[in-house]
Amino acid sequence: MIQQSANAVVMIRPFRFYPNPETASDNAFQREVALDVADTISRVAQEEFDQAVELLRGAGLTVHIFEDTPSPEKPDAIFPNNWFSTHHDGRVALYPMYSPTRRNERRRDVIDELSKSYRIDALVDYSSYERRGLFLEGTGSLVLDFVNRIAYVSLSKRSDRTLIERFCQDFNFEPVLFESVGDDGRPIYHTNVMMCIGSEFALIGLDLIADPGQRESVRRRLEASGKKIIELDRAQISNFAGNALELRNDSEKLLVLSSRAAEALTMEQRNEIERHARLLPLALPTIELAGGSARCMIATIHLPPL
Repeated sequence: MIQQSANAVVMIRPFRFYPNPETASDNAFQREVALDVADTISRVAQEEFDQAVELLRGAGLTVHIFEDTPSPEKPDAIFPNNWFSTHHDGRVALYPMYSPTRRNERRRDVIDELSKSYRIDALVDYSSYERRGLFLEGTGSLVLDFVNRIAYVSLSKRSDRTLIERFCQDFNFEPVLFESVGDDGRPIYHTNVMMCIGSEFALIGLDLIADPGQRESVRRRLEASGKKIIELDRAQISNFAGNALELRNDSEKLLVLSSRAAEALTMEQRNEIERHARLLPLALPTIELAGGSARCMIATIHLPPL
C-alpha cells in the first residue's frame, strides 16, 4: 500500500559546507558569509548533521548516511533531495540542477548502494535538460502527494513547466502549478520552503500565492484530497516552518523540522499538527545559512525493500 510518509531516508554528511554564491541570486532564505570562515562553518554543520542523524535514528527511523566526496567541491551536497527522488514502483528519478556546482552532487554510487537494500527497477534521468537550460530540482521543486498522485509546484527558474509536465506524465501525478512570491518580490525558489504535505494535513503559506485564483485553486485541491490546511504566515515561512517533512516509525508519524521552524509555530498550530504527527525539531542554525532546512537535508526512500 502506498503511504505518504517514508520510514527510511538518505542523508549526505557534508565535507565542505558554506552558502553557495551560485545560488544566492534567487534564494532569499540564504545568508552571505565570508569564505574565509568556511572551515569553521563546515565543522559546525557536520556537528549539526551528526546530532540530527542521532535524533532521527533515536526516533526509530532508518537513516542511510553517505559521506560527501571532497572533490569537486560541493557546498550544497547536504541537500540531496534536489538531485534524486525514489518512488513506490521501484523507479528513481534524477533531476537537472540550476547551479553548475550542484550538478556534481548526482552520484551513481548512492543509487548503487541503495539497490543492495531496495528494489530499483529503472532510473529516469532528466539531467540532460540542463543543456537546454531547463531545470527541475527534485522534491525541492515538487511537493508530492503520493497517495492522491498530486504534484504541487511553485513555478520558478528552478521549476520549469515543461519538465513538470514531463515528470507528471512519466510518474502519473496531476500537476497543480502556481506562482508564489517572497517579501522581496522574487519567486520562491523551491516549493518545499513554503509547503509540506503530510498524510492528513498540509502546511502552506497561501499568502505567498499572489494570484487569488491560483490561491483558491490550491486550497480547493488540498481540501478535496482530505488535507487539513494549516496556514503559515510570511514570517513563519521565513523561519523555515514550511520546510518540514512527515516521516513514520513503527508506531507513529513524525513531523521533522528545524528548532527555529518549531519555535515559529503558534500553540494552536502545534496542537493541530500534533493531532496527526509528533514534532521532531532538529537544531540546524548553521545549515540554515545556506537557505535550506530540515526537509532539504532528507531524501526519502519510497522504494520496495528487497
